Formats: sequence, C-alpha cells, structure tokens
Amino acid sequence: MTGPAAGARRTAAAALGLALATALAGCGGGGGGGDDRPELSVSGAYVPQPPTPDMAAGYVTVTNKGGAADRLTSVTTPLAAEVTMHTTTGTRMKRVASLKVPADGELRLATGGDHLMLTNLTHKPKVGDKVSFTLHFASSDPIEIKVPVEPTTYRPKD
Repeated sequence: MTGPAAGARRTAAAALGLALATALAGCGGGGGGGDDRPELSVSGAYVPQPPTPDMAAGYVTVTNKGGAADRLTSVTTPLAAEVTMHTTTGTRMKRVASLKVPADGELRLATGGDHLMLTNLTHKPKVGDKVSFTLHFASSDPIEIKVPVEPTTYRPKD
C-alpha cells in the first residue's frame, strides 16, 4: 500500500500506539501515579463530654479514596497528655500501636468499637467546646481538625 492514504494510516497508527503506551504507563504499579497513594479525608469527629475530669474518648471517620492503604499511627491534642488507640472485640478493649485505613475504604472510630482514649486531660471540656486534634499517618501528611464536644449521650446519625 502506497500513496497518501497509506501515510495517513501509518500516522494514525503511530498516534494510537503512543496514546496506548501513555495510558498503560499511567496504570502501571510503582510509577508514582495517583492510584497508588492514599487520599485521606476526615469526617464525623466528636468527643463526648467526659463524665470524669481526667479521661475522655474520641471518635472520627477517616475515609481513603486512594488506591493504597495507610495507617493511623498516632493522634495528638493539647487537651490530653496522652492519646491512645484501642480496638474493641465483643467486650474486650485492646490498645494498639496503629489502625489500618484501607485503600478505597474507611477507618471508623465509633462507640462500642475502635476508638481513641484521651488521658490526663488538661481540663474537662464542656459541650460546645472545640478541641484541636492532629492525626498522624504512616505515609500521608498529618491532618489537623477541630472536634466538637457533644453531650455524653450523643450518638451520631448514620
């Protein structure tokens, strides 16, 4: 095949090949594309007003829209000398060093389940106060949030 039509076909085929190569390179693993990183956001955070002056609980949902998992490794707040993370299975609570934030999923800290424990409070927060938290992750940048203090019996709507 010769002539102008053959040249146009070769040019179109070369352009299609280049487009396919570019698309496939973007899908490959380890290439630093957006699909192989966590994309975290935080919602639903609150602290129930604590019944005692030295200890409180904290709840939050971390959503990951990225293609890679991450881990919540620590939480800090000026309200407490220490913030620990706990899992709950049945009636057993266990302190853990980190909590998984699955790829394309969420880590939900909620009453009766995984949660934060704030100990050695600097003061007893009141309903309506806002508490600063910084969430630290294994691979993502820290996320700073302002968390409302809710009544002790508060239960969020799902």
